[in-house]
Amino acid sequence: MTPTLYITRNGMLEPLGQSQVLSYLRGLSDDYQITLVSFEKAEDWADTEAVQRVRDDCDRHGIRWLPQRFHHRPKVIAPAWSMLTFLWLCLREIRNGNAELIHARSYIPAAVAMVAGRLTGIPFIFDMRALWPEELLTAGRLKRGSWVHKAIVWAERHCLKRAAAVVSLTDAAVVYLQRTYPEELRDQRIVVIPTCANLDRFIPSPGQRSGPPIYSCIGTVMSGWFRTDWLREFFAVVAEQAPSAEFEIVTRDDPQQVRDAVDPDGLLGNRLTVFPRAPEEMPATLQRHTASAMFFTQGLSKLGSSPTRMGEILGCGIPVVANEGVGDVAAMMESRGVGVLAPDASREAMLATWNELKKLLLDSALPMRCQTAAEEVFSLHSGTAKYREIYKRILASAG
Repeated sequence: MTPTLYITRNGMLEPLGQSQVLSYLRGLSDDYQITLVSFEKAEDWADTEAVQRVRDDCDRHGIRWLPQRFHHRPKVIAPAWSMLTFLWLCLREIRNGNAELIHARSYIPAAVAMVAGRLTGIPFIFDMRALWPEELLTAGRLKRGSWVHKAIVWAERHCLKRAAAVVSLTDAAVVYLQRTYPEELRDQRIVVIPTCANLDRFIPSPGQRSGPPIYSCIGTVMSGWFRTDWLREFFAVVAEQAPSAEFEIVTRDDPQQVRDAVDPDGLLGNRLTVFPRAPEEMPATLQRHTASAMFFTQGLSKLGSSPTRMGEILGCGIPVVANEGVGDVAAMMESRGVGVLAPDASREAMLATWNELKKLLLDSALPMRCQTAAEEVFSLHSGTAKYREIYKRILASAG
């Protein structure tokens, strides 16, 4: 089998690493000898049972896992240290014959893979995941025109040009990139692979739902680009219109911070529960929900976003409540009838959104429609097949 190196700053002990890295690599490991470099947060690494589970999972699939410690401070030094660690590991693995291709997830790994490629001739995949410079600007973590911003944009431009293949999460981002970098992308092929869900696990509830309706939100909400104000207004309207409704926010964020943002006046009280769930517990948790909401900042920064949670929600046969301006989300929801788009965060808009959702939930074909949409757009098997084809094409060209 051909040796390949996968590098990412995401941790395999996090839900994202489990769903958006390991899920793909398990399938690719049938054809490729994979070495995986990830960065793990201290609080995750402290869970020795979880660490062992990931080690055992990787061993079962013949994946060499080389976990590194994640540092997020000092602000500029930490990413620079990650880059040096990545580069040293890349060069070491290439020298030892463990990498004929580097799959780089996001910008910092891609910049490192580009340097390693220039030094050794090893091709790399720029798996963008999102428009990172714009996301940082929107979240207030970066100032436009600063030297850090210029450095990231420089890396983006050159990675897009020099990568053996580019992967984008959305068609909307591809249109933007081709308009922004026409020369760099003239001969470049961009493959669109949305964030995928393991639809063998995320399936509709095998039994009839019982108990009160539960309206939920899953994933990170305190990121800086999630609109907690929209979620607050949506939950408030539902609580008023449906007295028996309950609310769940399934997140690893600090529960008190989430409550302060979503229910600052305590109006939801005990009807709102905020809690984390391990990745293996997520399907059963979602199957209990009636509908799930996700509201993100809109604009250029979110053109490249494909929310992981969307495929998992739809796979469980549950409709989505969302806003426009986030990748391909609105286009998919409108064309497939699997959710409701909220026009803005006003009470009037959320009341109209609630009334639309009530009507949608009466449609007996809704669960099947949601599941079909998930299978056609977010299937892990389809995504893995696309990656396998990219690997095959690059390695054939390099050979």
